[in-house]
Amino acid sequence: MQSQDIRTYLQPGKHAHLVGIGGVSMRPLGLVLHGAGMKITGSDMNSSVSTEDLVGQGIPVLIGHRAENIAGADCIIRTAAAHNDNPEIAAARALGIPVFERAQAWGVIMQAYRNALCVAGTHGKTTTTSMLTQIFMEAALDPTVMIGGYLPLLGAGHRVGQGDTIIMESCEYCDSFLNFFPTIAVILNIDADHLDYFKDLNSIKASFRKFAELVPENGLVVANGDDENTRRAMNGIQRKVISFGMDAANNVYPANFSRGFSSFDVYCGGQLYTHLDLKIAGQHNTCNALAACAVAQYMHIPGDVAARALGAFTGAGRRMEFKGTINGADVYDDYAHHPSELHATLAAVKSMHYKRMICAFQPHTYSRTKALFDDFVWELQAVDIAVLAEIYAAREQNTIGISSRDIANRIDGAVYFETLPEVTAYLRSIARPGDVILTIGAGDIYTVANHLIR
Repeated sequence: MQSQDIRTYLQPGKHAHLVGIGGVSMRPLGLVLHGAGMKITGSDMNSSVSTEDLVGQGIPVLIGHRAENIAGADCIIRTAAAHNDNPEIAAARALGIPVFERAQAWGVIMQAYRNALCVAGTHGKTTTTSMLTQIFMEAALDPTVMIGGYLPLLGAGHRVGQGDTIIMESCEYCDSFLNFFPTIAVILNIDADHLDYFKDLNSIKASFRKFAELVPENGLVVANGDDENTRRAMNGIQRKVISFGMDAANNVYPANFSRGFSSFDVYCGGQLYTHLDLKIAGQHNTCNALAACAVAQYMHIPGDVAARALGAFTGAGRRMEFKGTINGADVYDDYAHHPSELHATLAAVKSMHYKRMICAFQPHTYSRTKALFDDFVWELQAVDIAVLAEIYAAREQNTIGISSRDIANRIDGAVYFETLPEVTAYLRSIARPGDVILTIGAGDIYTVANHLIR
C-alpha cells in the first residue's frame, strides 16, 4: 500500500486496529489517531504499563494475537515485528482488509505540519530527538513529538501539540523512515546495523541517501561531517546541507572545552551561537547537542533558549540513566546494543573515574550478535568485570545456535548467566563502594537495575 492510499482510512469515524499497540511507536500512534476522532482498537502479546494506559484513555486492548481481534476494522496498522504469519495479519489479508505499516501512518500524520523534523542515524536518535524536544518546548513552540524512549520532561515518549512542528525519531530498520515527509532531516551517523534486513553497509548508506532526498528542495539536511559514511552518503546531494561535528571545518562545531566534553561554546557558520553546560557526559552527547543546535539556529531559536533547554536536559530514559546506589555502588542503565554505542557509553563512564566498572550486557537479537561478535568482545574487554546475560531474541528465533556464553568465553574474567535473576544476584553480591554498575542492552536488562535498587 502507498501512503496516499492510507489517507482514506485515517479519517474520523474509521476503525483502525493496531497490532502490537503497546510498542514505543505504536502506543503514541494509537493515542494520536484516537484523539483525531478515529475508533482505535489494538492487541499485544503481553499486558504492560503501556497497554493499561491505553485502556485508561479509552482504547480497548486485547492481549494475545487472534484472528477474531480484528472484527469490524476498516484497516490494520502493524508494528515492524508483526509479520504476515501473525494471526491478525493473516486474517486481514484473507478478508481483503488493508494492512499498513506504522511508519506509513506517521508519514501521513506529519504531512499536516509545516515543519517535520526527522532525526535519523544508527546511534543517538532518541537522545537528539529528546534534546530537540527540550529546546522547542523551552521556546514555547508547542511541538508534537514521537520519541523511541521516555523523556522526563514529557513524562512519556510522545506529546500531541498545537504548534506547526512535529519532531520524529526516524528509524532506518526495514527502510521505515522512507515513508516519512521530512522538511528537515538530521543524520547523526551511519554504521553497519540491522544486517538481518540490509545486505551490507553500502545498502544502509543508500537507504540514508534516499531518506535525505525526501527533503524538499527548500528544506534542510543536517549531517555529521565527521562521520565518513555520512559524508559519502550525502556526497553531491542536491539539498541544502549543514554539517556538524567536532572538527572546526564543519558549519556547526564546538570550541573552548572545559569539564571534559560537557561545557563548551557552539559556533554556527563561524559565529558564536551559544555556550552549553551539559549534564550528560561523553563526546557522543556533545555531537548530539551540536546537531540539535544546528536545527535550532536554522529555525531562528535564540542561543540562550537552546542553552537553558540543554542545560536542564538530564537524558532520555535508558540513556545513561542513573538508577540509584547499592552497597555504595552507583547503578546506571543504558540502551546501547551496537558496538559503537557500547564504545561511546563505556568511554563516557571511564571519564567519570570510578574504581571499578562492572558491565552487565544483554546482546539484542541473534543476527546482530553474530554479525558483530568480534566487536562486542573487543568493547567488553575494556571493563573490569563483564557480566553476560543471554541474548534477547526480540523478533528472531535462534537458528544460528549462538549464545552470550560464546562472548563470555572470549573475555578474561567474564561471567555468563542464563537468567536475569541470576545476573541480579551476582551483581548484588559483588557491589562495593567506588564501583559503577552498568546494565546495558535494548531488551529487558533494565529490570536488573530496577531490582538492584529495590
